[in-house]
Amino acid sequence: MTGTVYKSTGSWYTVKTSLGAIYQCRIKGKFRIQGIKSTNPVAVGDVVDFETETVDGETTGIIHRIHDRENYIIRKSVNLSKQTHIIASNIDQVFLLITINNPPTLTGFIDRFLVTAEAYDIKTILLFNKIDSYDEETLNEVRYLAHVYRKIGYECIGISAKTGKNIDKVKSLMIGKTSMFSGHSGVGKSTLIN
Repeated sequence: MTGTVYKSTGSWYTVKTSLGAIYQCRIKGKFRIQGIKSTNPVAVGDVVDFETETVDGETTGIIHRIHDRENYIIRKSVNLSKQTHIIASNIDQVFLLITINNPPTLTGFIDRFLVTAEAYDIKTILLFNKIDSYDEETLNEVRYLAHVYRKIGYECIGISAKTGKNIDKVKSLMIGKTSMFSGHSGVGKSTLIN
């Protein structure tokens, strides 16, 4: 069977087939991908081949092949400077959630993220979240940053995951695309997705 990895939790992967069937899968033993030195051999977005097995009435899958990736986005592993962690693969676009405060997203982080996405030819849309909670001075900072990033070709949208402001615009950009949401902890990714 062939499917796409939708979730990765420890050594288990949630894989969805083209017919919509969902399987909990794992890999056996050492699994290396030629030319990629990453801490995780299988990433969300990977297209994989797997075989099913039933043990004690429970059907699971064993991944035996990962199809070539069209692209992927990585980050450096925390403690292993020479290794990387693949965040996701085979994505059409990424939404980077940014907050000015609570927590702050620094421009250095934004720029590093954009460089990584550009290196792998992944379109990035900047979502300035929590705009419903900002005072006028902070909103001016959002406008300034949006202006700077628009000038160099990035789409920027002010949103509020809490109130729903501009969420329909984000949804319309997702139609027919494989999308990823990224950003610091606390910027509103879960609120937006839920």
